[in-house]
Amino acid sequence: MNKKHIVVNDKMQTAYSYELSEPEGKNFDPEFKPELTPKEMLDLGVFGGKYMTDCRDEFPKDWFAHAKLNPEKHDPELNFFKVNASQPLSVWRKKGWIYEEDPRGWYQWYCRYYMGRRCPDDRRQIKRWKAIVRHIAQVKKNCKSGDIYCRPKQRQAILHWAYDSRNL
Repeated sequence: MNKKHIVVNDKMQTAYSYELSEPEGKNFDPEFKPELTPKEMLDLGVFGGKYMTDCRDEFPKDWFAHAKLNPEKHDPELNFFKVNASQPLSVWRKKGWIYEEDPRGWYQWYCRYYMGRRCPDDRRQIKRWKAIVRHIAQVKKNCKSGDIYCRPKQRQAILHWAYDSRNL
């Protein structure tokens, strides 16, 4: 594979660059098995539609063809479960969840990882992704199988981590 060089210029990063060293959607760490692609997540409705509104040039156009986005404000009605399951970026920063190269957090890391970037933060982010299984276990324990209306906030949060919580 010829390595592709990406240069990012958006509201949160200027002249940040990285290389894609793997084919899109391929060669993931064996422990990382997301159930949804970034495009599928955007189509379903995540992060109140505000998350990816100023960085479309970095990612494939088809990711945004049916994405539920609102460039003006965070709108929980755009989320699949119609609830707010997000914490402000300030909380993520305070808790040390933000990697310097991905100032938008886990989902930005996932989008770039999916595109083929590999970086020093991969291990930590995959570990965080795996930790969401505790929320999946709570939904399975407390909800009837197939009842997508049970625990909608928790299901939306699970969806934010590329697990398809509609199938629990």
